[in-house]
Amino acid sequence: MKGGVVIALMAMLAMVLVVEQGEAAFNCEQGLSYLSPCLSYLTNGGKPSAYCCNGVRNLNESAAGDRRGACECLKAAAQGNPALREDFAAKLPNACGVHVGVPISRNVDCRKVS
Repeated sequence: MKGGVVIALMAMLAMVLVVEQGEAAFNCEQGLSYLSPCLSYLTNGGKPSAYCCNGVRNLNESAAGDRRGACECLKAAAQGNPALREDFAAKLPNACGVHVGVPISRNVDCRKVS
């Protein structure tokens, strides 16, 4: 328990330092909430809903300052959801007419995302 508190405090400190340096840190929780209307599409395919595509647009806007952070967030979420279909995830931005620049994939190398 004590170690978890220390890690949480260190993470908060790191976020403060990033913000103070003028970089916009990606809010992972918010980014994932934008994609929550897309879960049906990401697991079953079909056509993404208007709510889903609106979420993809919001994700794109929020990720603009930290594409690598967004990539790490989406990668972790994809790894934690075994029902997610990689093929549907790869097609989602295009299906919504949005160029996100951040792949939704379990296997992406986020160090290569700029």
